[in-house]
Amino acid sequence: MLLFRGREAHSRSMAKAFSWRVLGSLDTFLLSWFFTSDVKAAGAIATTEVLTKMVLYYFHERAWSSVRWGFKEEPDDPATKI
Repeated sequence: MLLFRGREAHSRSMAKAFSWRVLGSLDTFLLSWFFTSDVKAAGAIATTEVLTKMVLYYFHERAWSSVRWGFKEEPDDPATKI
């Protein structure tokens, strides 16, 4: 599968995804707190945002997986031809 042939280990990708989600949620919390001046409301917004963004991301990825645009054709491997 083309998406998993990189140099990066799956554990590194997972760590990056987790740290990115934490950073994004912290940003949402701080912005919510800034605009509402209410820590409880900011926490509720940040928690809801984590859940909705995970669901949206899943469907976004599933939709893009059916789009063939932007993939380079893989050259034929002469070793596999007889």
